[in-house]
Amino acid sequence: MSALAPCEYKTGKVLGQGSYATVKEAVHIKTGHRYAVKVISKKLMRGREHMILNEIEILKKVSKGHPHIVTLHDYFETPNSLYLVQTLCTGGELFDRICERGSFFEEDAAQIVRTVVDAVAYLHQQNIVHRDIKPENIMLRSRDSLSDLVIADFGLSKILDQDKFDGLMTTCGTVSYMAPEVIKKSGHGKAVDLWSIGVLAYFLLCGYTPFDASNSAEEIQNILGGKYKFEPIEFWRDISEPAKNFIRQTLIVDRTQRLTARDALQHPWLRPKNDDVVLSPETPNKDLLPNVRERFNALTMFRKAVDVVKAVHLLQAHPA
Repeated sequence: MSALAPCEYKTGKVLGQGSYATVKEAVHIKTGHRYAVKVISKKLMRGREHMILNEIEILKKVSKGHPHIVTLHDYFETPNSLYLVQTLCTGGELFDRICERGSFFEEDAAQIVRTVVDAVAYLHQQNIVHRDIKPENIMLRSRDSLSDLVIADFGLSKILDQDKFDGLMTTCGTVSYMAPEVIKKSGHGKAVDLWSIGVLAYFLLCGYTPFDASNSAEEIQNILGGKYKFEPIEFWRDISEPAKNFIRQTLIVDRTQRLTARDALQHPWLRPKNDDVVLSPETPNKDLLPNVRERFNALTMFRKAVDVVKAVHLLQAHPA
């Protein structure tokens, strides 16, 4: 780790809180530049330090190579914590920003997915798999535009062996966004990110994930079988056929048949506006927000509850 002293930065308000890390706003004392500092508890991460070192290695490799990937500006440690100094995203999480908007249209969702796919295509070009694409890991630099986003949290990312493109075996990520081959531990690679992007697209258009079920076991079975529907019909009747087709082309159980990131950028739904995207003729500019906000807000409350439970379990596992 870097030998820089933490006194080079003055930390301020808390921007986010996870199960093992806190993100704070910070100012570099000499330059006055503002950053976000991820403060990671060594006690809570004991035995998993490799995840942080892996995140640093990957961010050093890619963080300044694409405008929509979070930049690692600095890193250092103290006796109790590890510090990652990153891009300050004043717009917060994508998840929360959508909820606060007055409206949200299909073209907004397409623009978000297009930007994410472009960043993932760059990662894949560098033989890096993110493995945890989801709304919580998409941050907005400002409150002005949903497309001014960056992909963050590379703790589960991996650099692929060039000779083993499906050689990863570890089960990781968030179940709702997890590809079948990850669950089955049958070896996985870049295609898992496209599956997650398909789930993300579905989620943005209706407010819930495609394989949602009453319990985790049933959800896993739905994922393994690729069982999902565009229902309830009132949520999907005004969604364009290109959007549904994009989801169908990414949520394919056979990973060899899924779109690649580069192919996905050429899909009609992701082409720039006024190209080939054809919205539903009944309501060509339907506001999706009334249908999805309640589900977004319910999921936010659930996510906060899960973070509390995780924190309690970690503290119990690593008492002072």
